[in-house]
Amino acid sequence: MKNFVQEGDILPLTAPYAVSAGGGAQVGTNIFGVAVKDLASGASGEFQVEGVFDLTALSTDTGSAGTIWYWDNTNKRVTTTSTSNLKIGVGTGTKASGDTTARVRLNAVFG
Repeated sequence: MKNFVQEGDILPLTAPYAVSAGGGAQVGTNIFGVAVKDLASGASGEFQVEGVFDLTALSTDTGSAGTIWYWDNTNKRVTTTSTSNLKIGVGTGTKASGDTTARVRLNAVFG
């Protein structure tokens, strides 16, 4: 194929704000990724857009395998609240109230 560019599970993007390696970021309106390394705001770097990650979560939210998780870009964490948040993936395990992380399989579909 002459038109193949890359696999697509890691994308080179511009960090919309400072993000630590392993931290999530919403890039533009419809892309969510996990930073491969620490990035300053406005820096170019790689973001993993597929895979399963333990991400900072709203401690009062609960979920199980199959729960839809959204990115709260204001608070920089995952939540089960869909209003004004970007759908990023589904849970692959149980998240109890009080837990500060959720295990999420990222959707590679944007929007």
